[in-house]
Amino acid sequence: MAQSKQKQAVEKGKVFITATFNNTLVTVTDEKGNTLFWGSAGLVGFKGARKATPYAATTAVEVVARKAQEAGLREVEVFIKGPGSGRDAALRALKAVGLHITLIADVTPIPHNGVRPKKKRRV
Repeated sequence: MAQSKQKQAVEKGKVFITATFNNTLVTVTDEKGNTLFWGSAGLVGFKGARKATPYAATTAVEVVARKAQEAGLREVEVFIKGPGSGRDAALRALKAVGLHITLIADVTPIPHNGVRPKKKRRV
C-alpha cells in the first residue's frame, strides 16, 4: 500500500535565499529542514538577464511566501547566501507578505584561503 503524503500545518519555519549573479532561489523548510515550498526567479517566468534583477527576486519570494502563508506558516528565520542583486529585495518581499521574521543570518561561504591556484603560465 502506498502512503499518501499530507502537508501538516507548520507555524515556524526557515527560509533559505540563494542570490546568485544569474538567479535567485528561495526554499521554505520546517524547523527540521524538510523542504515545504521552493521557487526561483526562473520558475516565476523570468528568462535570461531579467532573472538576475531585484524585481525578479521580489516576485519569486512573494509567490513562495504566499504559498507558505496559506499553509499556516507565521514565523520564519531567514538565511541569505550569495552575492546577487536580489538579496535586499528578497528580504523586503518577505516583510511585505506579512511573515514575522525572527532571525536574519548571512551564510555566504567565505574561503579561508581556498584551493591552490593554477600553475603560472610560461610563454
